[in-house]
Amino acid sequence: MAMRQTPLTCSGHTRPVVDLAFSGITPYGYFLISACKDGKPMLRQGDTGDWIGTFVGHKGAVWGATLNKDATKAATAAADFTAKVWDAVSGDELMTLAHKHIVKSVDFTQDSNYLLTAGQDKLLRIYDLNKPEAEPKEISGHTSGIKKALWCSEDKQILSADDKTVRLWDHTTMTEVKSLNFNMSVSSMEYIPEGEILVITYGRSIAFHSAVSLDPIKSFEAPATINSASLHREKEFLVAGGEDFKLYKYDYNSGEELESYKGHFGPIHCVRFSPDGELYASGSEDGTLRLWQTVVGKTYGLWKCVLPEEDSGELAKPKISFPETAEEELEEIASENSDSIYSSTPEVKA
Repeated sequence: MAMRQTPLTCSGHTRPVVDLAFSGITPYGYFLISACKDGKPMLRQGDTGDWIGTFVGHKGAVWGATLNKDATKAATAAADFTAKVWDAVSGDELMTLAHKHIVKSVDFTQDSNYLLTAGQDKLLRIYDLNKPEAEPKEISGHTSGIKKALWCSEDKQILSADDKTVRLWDHTTMTEVKSLNFNMSVSSMEYIPEGEILVITYGRSIAFHSAVSLDPIKSFEAPATINSASLHREKEFLVAGGEDFKLYKYDYNSGEELESYKGHFGPIHCVRFSPDGELYASGSEDGTLRLWQTVVGKTYGLWKCVLPEEDSGELAKPKISFPETAEEELEEIASENSDSIYSSTPEVKA
């Protein structure tokens, strides 16, 4: 029976959402952080989109955000020339790392002891979070502002992307191992540890490369300019979104388009699969995040599959179910002091 995709809409941001990241799976589930031009990154429960809190402290647009593996720390990169590290449990700011230009990207090592930052000053910086007063290690070599920088190969190497170049660096020697050049601007980059795969988007292309050697694996062409793509952990399919407001789902092996959905009211800037692969999140120019089911109709999170009566001619539709106390909880949050980290009361809706 045909099923219709019903995304969860997570509101609360007031400007375009430009980056998002999931934590690993913890004893309390998994979590989602979003970066927005409103300067107020938000933390949510990953499987439901329920808002947990807002990190308040940046004085400019936030371009990048990430969580460490166990969701105890968050890091953000902003246009106020700083990167910040936060306690993701209490919402407290732990440290501010001053830069000389706009910061675009942040990434923790697996043990959360080091933070990699990058931005418009064309430098990669590695901060020892146990020695915040120490100067960071710096790696130079990029010729334009860096859009994304990621640890890879068990933190032994670093991947970074500027306007038209992706570079692979050795962490120990701080030297470049190899680079890839593109004839148009690189819009996003994702690292998949399972299989050491690098996903790169540029123009209408979605390209897959070895994260170890940067050798090409395969590439697909989309119907519109793509801003972001994410590969499922089982490497069966991928999702991508871009300038035509649509999300596309492709078979990774054949490149066949499986589905496409239009839900956002603006270009899609970022898309990522959850750590369990059951859903993917998208962030848009319209200021919202949306959560989409990987397998439509499966009972998961707030989705509950409800079958229509026979011969009604209706499509089966996943029903969005909320806890009975949801409205009361939102009212309580709304009445909290505005000086707390909970600076607004976003909602999740179908």
